[in-house]
Amino acid sequence: MPVFSYHLAKVSPLQSLRAFAQRPTRANTDGLIHAEPMAAMELGAPIVSTQRMQLGKLALFAAWEDEAALDAFLNQQALGKVLRSGWHLRLQFIRRWGDFPEFADLPEEAEEHPPQDPVVAVTLARLRLPEVRRFIRWGKPVEEQVRDHPATTLALATMRPLRTFSTFSIWKSQQAMTDMVHGRSSGDNAKRHSQAMSERKRRDFHHHFITLRFKALSEQGKWDGSSNYVPPNN
Repeated sequence: MPVFSYHLAKVSPLQSLRAFAQRPTRANTDGLIHAEPMAAMELGAPIVSTQRMQLGKLALFAAWEDEAALDAFLNQQALGKVLRSGWHLRLQFIRRWGDFPEFADLPEEAEEHPPQDPVVAVTLARLRLPEVRRFIRWGKPVEEQVRDHPATTLALATMRPLRTFSTFSIWKSQQAMTDMVHGRSSGDNAKRHSQAMSERKRRDFHHHFITLRFKALSEQGKWDGSSNYVPPNN
């Protein structure tokens, strides 16, 4: 089973653009399975604002053959050294929902995870450009729901022009996350996520879409001056 990692680092806009144009691949990075460099976004931010596509904040989501390959990337490659100065999580895959060509070999479920334990969720999508307005209409309220949820310790979105979009969130418990997904949370906005999923099922926003769930193996560095975003197991 591959080891996954999620990285955040403050960089120059030029470094982000270079990462987009010269993405790490199997061909140029030993032990890499797949990588997605993206710019960070503030969940729920106005569509036309500086909080959208913040090129000074670089994210990388990646799958590796093993941790040795990840360590070699961080210590030897130029992009890896940039990311090493930031923050990252090493992740163990738990389950997936949906499909994405680069992760076609992942099983639907690798292992059971106690509902009371923390969990990390990553979504990854290739948008259908004609559906962008619908995606924004239904997706922005969900962004706000996740951002403001009391059970998230860190939540953000990322994107790479023109059609790659992702979300990343750390939850105090898997139960809290699944309650949000299925509209079982309290409050007037509890069903935003489930309603958006129903709309996606009616007419898909994406060419490909996948939700991945992970257990955090380790957390390294600081992001926005803080660390220890992953709560201890309950």
